[in-house]
Amino acid sequence: MPSRATRRTQAIARQIMTNSATHEQPLVLFESRLSVRTFKLNRPSKLNSLNESMIDLLQSKIEFWRNSELCSVIWGTGEGRAFCAGGDVQIVAEDASDPATRNRAIGFFNKEFGLDYLLSTLDKPYIAIMDGTTMGGGVGLSAPASFRIATENTVFAMPETKIGYCPDVGANHYLTRLDGELGTYMALTGDSLSGRAVFEHGLATHFIPSRRVPILLESISALETPTFDQVNDIIEEHRSEPEQPGTFASPLVGSVRAALDFAFRHDKVEGIVQDLDALSDHRDPSISQWASKTMKTLNLRSPTSLKVALRAIRRGKTQSVMQALEMEYRIAAAFCNGASPDFKTGVNFALVEKIKTGRPNWSPATLEDVTDEIVDRFFDTDSPYLKSMPEFKYPFAPGESRDYTEYALPTETAIRDMVTGEHPNGGDTGITLDELVSSFESITDSKMGVREKVQEVAARRCGLIDNADGNLVWLKWNHNPQLPK
Repeated sequence: MPSRATRRTQAIARQIMTNSATHEQPLVLFESRLSVRTFKLNRPSKLNSLNESMIDLLQSKIEFWRNSELCSVIWGTGEGRAFCAGGDVQIVAEDASDPATRNRAIGFFNKEFGLDYLLSTLDKPYIAIMDGTTMGGGVGLSAPASFRIATENTVFAMPETKIGYCPDVGANHYLTRLDGELGTYMALTGDSLSGRAVFEHGLATHFIPSRRVPILLESISALETPTFDQVNDIIEEHRSEPEQPGTFASPLVGSVRAALDFAFRHDKVEGIVQDLDALSDHRDPSISQWASKTMKTLNLRSPTSLKVALRAIRRGKTQSVMQALEMEYRIAAAFCNGASPDFKTGVNFALVEKIKTGRPNWSPATLEDVTDEIVDRFFDTDSPYLKSMPEFKYPFAPGESRDYTEYALPTETAIRDMVTGEHPNGGDTGITLDELVSSFESITDSKMGVREKVQEVAARRCGLIDNADGNLVWLKWNHNPQLPK
C-alpha cells in the first residue's frame, strides 16, 4: 500500500491533470477598475476554501496593491455561494499526521495568518463582500476589513471546535470585541449567524441586498480617490431597511441574550455547562429552549478544543491582532505536533467520512478528563509540542492594525458610556431613551440599524432613575430584571 506522502503526491498530480484537462480558471481572479482593485476567490466547488496556492497569490497581489499609488480601494469577493468557507484543513490535517510533512502543515498556518495580518494593516479602504458562506479562513479575510458587507446570503461562523481544533485567523482578538459574551459563545459552540444578524451584532459594518453588490462596485469605482468616509456614504446609499422596522433578525437578543451573557461569563467550561444546565429549566421557554440546545451543541464538540478555545479567547481580550495571531500560531503548531488527536479525528469525521450526525471519538472524551496540564500544551513556551515549531515569520514588515469597528453599529460599551456620561461625545449623567437614540443617530449620521440596536441594549441593560424625568441608569447584572433566576 502506498505511503501517506505518496498518496498525497498522487492526489495533487491528479488534481493538476484534472485542472489542465478542464482548462480550469485561476484559483483567484484579479481585476483593476480605475482606482479599485478586486480579488475574487474562484474555487466554488470547494466553497472557495483557501489552499496554499491561493494564499500565495493573495499575499503577493495585496502587498503590491498596498504600496501602489494607483490603488485607492481593495475589494474582495467570492465566486458562487460562498465568500470563503475556510482553509483547506483536510490537506493540512493529512500533512500534520506525517512527521515528514508536519512542518508543511504548520507552514500553511504561518502563511494564512501572515495574510490576515497584512489585511489588518491596510491604510486604504478594504471592502469584503461576505455574500454567502463566511467561515474560518473566510473570517480571517473579512474581519480585518474596514467595510464588511453582509447580504441575505451571509452565513458567518467560526466552527473549529466541530473538527477538534480552535478558532484562529485573529478570531481571539475580533470575537472578544463583540458585545458581552457573544464572541465566547460563537467560539465555543461554532454556531452560525445569518443574514442581517451578522450586521446587527457588528460582525458586518453594513447590510445590503445581494443584487445591489455589482451596482455598489460600479459606484465606488467611479470615485477618483475615495476616502473612507466617502466609501461609507456610498455603501449606506445601497443599504436595505428591515422588512419590519424596529425589529431584530437575530434570535440572540432580549432575555436569551441576557441568558447567554450570564452563562458564558465563566473562565471554566464546566461553569458554563453548569449554568446552561440550570437555565434549561428556566420559566421563560425561550431561555430554556436556547439553553438546552446550547448544552447539546457543546456536548458534540471536542472537550479539549472547548478548553483551549476558552483560554485563548480570554487571553485575546487584551491582545492586539498581531499578538492574537502569534498565540493562535502556537496553538496550531501544538495541534499539528500531536498535543491532541482530536484535530485529525474531527477532520476525518466531518470532512473525509462526512458523517452528519453523532459525536466523534474525542480523546479525552469528557471535560473532566481534560486537565490543565493538557491545555498548557498549547500555551506554555516550554511545552514539548512547541519546542520544535518553526518560527512565526511575517512575509512583510509589520504595521499598525486599523480600527475595524469604526463603521459598524455602536457597541454595547459605547452605549453604556453614553448612559453613564463617560462617552467622549456625551454629556453628564442623566439621559432619556429618546436622547440616547438621538445621540447615536447624530454620531453615525442616522446609520441604518442604530435605533434598533440602541433600543435593544437599553431595554436589556438599563432602568429608570425615576419615572418623572425618564433618565436611564446602567444596571449591574444582579439588578437586571431580565437576568435568569
